[in-house]
Amino acid sequence: MTLAVRGRVNPDGRLVYADDALLRLQQAAGGELGGPILLPALARLTQLAARLKTPIERPVLMGDDTHEIRAHGRFLPDGEGVRIELIDWESVAAPIVDSDDILAPLPRRIVPPGSVRWACDIRLRLVMVEADQAWGLDDIDWMSRSLSELFQLAPDNYGSFPLLVALAAQGGFGGQRARMSLGSADGTILILRAKPMFDGDTFTGFFGDAEPIGFGQLPADVAVAQSDTSAATLLGNIDTRSFALRIDGALRRPLGRIVANAETIAGQMQGPIRADYARYASDIALAGRHLLDLVDDLADLQAVERDNFTVASEAVDLADVARRAAGLLMMKAKERGIRIDAPAADEAAVVTAEFRRVLQILINLIGNAVHYSPDNAMVWLRVDDQGDWSTITIADQGPGMSAEDQAKLFNKFERLGRTDGGGSGLGLYISRRLALAMGGDISVESAPGQGARFTLRLPRRLS
Repeated sequence: MTLAVRGRVNPDGRLVYADDALLRLQQAAGGELGGPILLPALARLTQLAARLKTPIERPVLMGDDTHEIRAHGRFLPDGEGVRIELIDWESVAAPIVDSDDILAPLPRRIVPPGSVRWACDIRLRLVMVEADQAWGLDDIDWMSRSLSELFQLAPDNYGSFPLLVALAAQGGFGGQRARMSLGSADGTILILRAKPMFDGDTFTGFFGDAEPIGFGQLPADVAVAQSDTSAATLLGNIDTRSFALRIDGALRRPLGRIVANAETIAGQMQGPIRADYARYASDIALAGRHLLDLVDDLADLQAVERDNFTVASEAVDLADVARRAAGLLMMKAKERGIRIDAPAADEAAVVTAEFRRVLQILINLIGNAVHYSPDNAMVWLRVDDQGDWSTITIADQGPGMSAEDQAKLFNKFERLGRTDGGGSGLGLYISRRLALAMGGDISVESAPGQGARFTLRLPRRLS
């Protein structure tokens, strides 16, 4: 059985509850129950969790005169302070140090410049980053943000993402190429390695490190990468058709099983389970669905880039499809107080196109508008007939884009301004390819600070 030790710190930083093992450490440090927590590792992390109002997970190291204690710490803020859970608590005898050795110089630790230690949960949200000062990172910059915000991932020379494969298999990985996306070292190419973290039998995430290319021994399949190679360039060198087929075949079925089993557990269909285990299962299902979305993007990419790719030709009402897409995204928008102003029920704009492809495009465009809009904003959907064309325009109140960014917007793997873990950088590229295949196009009008207006244009159906 996994040994867990628990405690609680109130909003004033006082240890108001502690299991016996934790209380003994507090007393050994000169503290007491009800007094300020005097264990530095725990004090800092409880303060950080309280300040950021977000859960934190990371390994912790503590000790007294005779023992060292290692554990995986969870720091969970709530309305009454911060709850502490120390999982896999392990106490080992501290090494005996000769008094003559105390004044001896410490051996120099050889660490590659720019190395980064990190940990993330099963949603690939960062719960720890320890980096050299040269990276220019601070806790507030990364805590609870997506791993893909700090590291822009790229496939290896075989077209695989080792991290994604490891996530599906709940195992470790090495040789994951990435580019630094935050801090003063933005643009640096690194290699990521990680081991899986478990709470008992439950997979909880990864704990690993990252090294700039050129330091240390690199795996053979990534040794060809150069330090000035961007992740976008690496992605551009991959045969996307064969890559998409390999990813689709390798991940869709196992991910489908993971999602189905996790949803069964979360729904307690086979009987009641502990509430925290049900939440873990829900998290696993959510991560699995996100990865399936990425697989779908890659499958669509493979489809739209085929020379013989075609679409159906049928009567499609743009206003009706817009109302349907808005309905599908309504709950996501309401979570942030965003209102989607869809076309009225009596509006129509009939085009010649393929219904499911038009719906796919509008879900992407409206979803992006919701994502980039501030809280309590408005997203407008407007249909119009213009000669031989019918159009639908999606306008938002987001930050807008420069002309330079607009020129790159429809490129493959472009994720301009993306600040979450979602998105493959393929949505707009695929959407425009689909629009062109249906005889239309997508255009954008924007300026910094003035939101964005995306317009889908398709051939008007006159009979």
